[in-house]
Amino acid sequence: MPDRRAAAPVPEVRSLRRDVSVWGSFMWGFADVGADIYAALGIVIAATMGAAPLAFAAAGLVYIMIGLAYTELASAYPLAGGGQYFVSRGVGDVAGFIAGSALLLDYTIDIALFAVFSAGYINFFFPAIRNFTVTLGPFPVIGTLPHIAPLWAAETFLLIGLLTWLNVRGVRESSLLNEFIGAFGLVVEAGLIIIGLVFAWKPELLVDQMIHQFPTLNQFMYGSSLAIISYVGLESISQAAQETRRPATVIPRTSIGLIGSVFLFAVFFSITGLGVLPWQAYAQDVDHSVALFASRLPFIGPMAGPLTAVLGAVILLISSNTGIMGASRLVYSMSQLNLMTPWFREVHPRYRTPARSILVFSGIGLLEALLAFLTPSAVDALANMYAFGATLGYTLVFVALISLRINDPYSPRPYRVPLNVRWHRGDGQMIAVPIIGLLGLLGVLITLAEVVLTHAIGRIAGPAWVLLCLVYYVLYRRRQGLPVWRSVKHQWEEQQRAVLKDAEEFDLLEEYEFALAQRNRQRARGQAHA
Repeated sequence: MPDRRAAAPVPEVRSLRRDVSVWGSFMWGFADVGADIYAALGIVIAATMGAAPLAFAAAGLVYIMIGLAYTELASAYPLAGGGQYFVSRGVGDVAGFIAGSALLLDYTIDIALFAVFSAGYINFFFPAIRNFTVTLGPFPVIGTLPHIAPLWAAETFLLIGLLTWLNVRGVRESSLLNEFIGAFGLVVEAGLIIIGLVFAWKPELLVDQMIHQFPTLNQFMYGSSLAIISYVGLESISQAAQETRRPATVIPRTSIGLIGSVFLFAVFFSITGLGVLPWQAYAQDVDHSVALFASRLPFIGPMAGPLTAVLGAVILLISSNTGIMGASRLVYSMSQLNLMTPWFREVHPRYRTPARSILVFSGIGLLEALLAFLTPSAVDALANMYAFGATLGYTLVFVALISLRINDPYSPRPYRVPLNVRWHRGDGQMIAVPIIGLLGLLGVLITLAEVVLTHAIGRIAGPAWVLLCLVYYVLYRRRQGLPVWRSVKHQWEEQQRAVLKDAEEFDLLEEYEFALAQRNRQRARGQAHA
């Protein structure tokens, strides 16, 4: 009987149609990342009060370094899978699975959190639904559960159910619709900031809150770690890398533009918002804070408030749908690397969609939403979990960036993270050590520590999720006869050749072949001298 533990998965690069342009790639990302401010603005201001602009800026600096790391990795390895694939290739199977489980946590929370906020923006028109609460209990163990919002919860469950049904049937928003909504959202957000600054902004109100209503250190740590929510979604560009035309050129342009625009929007929304209304107003309406801000603008407020509420509801619903699609795509990538069972990516016999993964992970998202509504604040509970998954995943991506610079210096990198130090290692190979990668790793570790120290739900439920996933991983690998704590042998070089050929990056393919040939000659000379 053959030794199954020695078997390596056959490298498989499915040729997705590469039809995403620079504009399409940017709007694909902005429709996802640009929606985050609709969710993050209120909860971050409620937590950090007058220091909200500093919280957004602090998280934004870490986000910029994360974005640069993703830009390098996605343009060098233009495959679906995102952070999980980078970590698997750079660090190993176990780390890759942990990164994948963190991203799966984010995708399921994505489904729940953005559905909750989408319903919240709908309730801009129906405040009685949001304000209707009941008290449940007493229960033998947990006691009384006050202020449960059953109608808001029912709206959320209905939206998740609708998205699940549409995805199982294979109905999803088109790239063109993403581009249209993303472009419309970009114009609306820019317009709100400009009009707010010109006609409604009171710098004395902003300064007074920053001086006299500054948070404690614990509150600032909590809020700044929540602010990372306004920047997550870079995975969407790397997930789309395998469908992007000429990714070596497109991805760097797309990512740099997205990083800059989202950072400016997040910081300027908080600066403008606190100069128009006191922070207490946003704290009372965290579920539709951007619509509240728009409704208070002079001249256009009566029209801008409802318009922003409708746009927020739609763009947040699309982001919730991104969680469903992202989970199925991530599971597909993980199953190809023997990190998960292929059972999850089996397609529906009629609709030809990965119905199993859609139903399972949408169901997990719905369960997370249900549990969140049993807490004092559903949005806070989900944001806690979201921040943990994002920071853990980003930590491992930085490790992968550094590791791949050392272990795979041969793959062409159309874009490199700036500020590198040259290091000539023992075999004569020159390694460019990324200083920003090291600083980014430190920054995201600090953010992860803030999450663990200040997020009561995140520090318990987040690690519990990862441990539960690891139990599944151990059982699956043992059942398949694969090594549990070691990596199976992957044919990365053959896969890289296939990817570059499929992307029609022939110049990079030639550069890659030349680097490998030079490496092989050096190895042959070393063996001859030995």
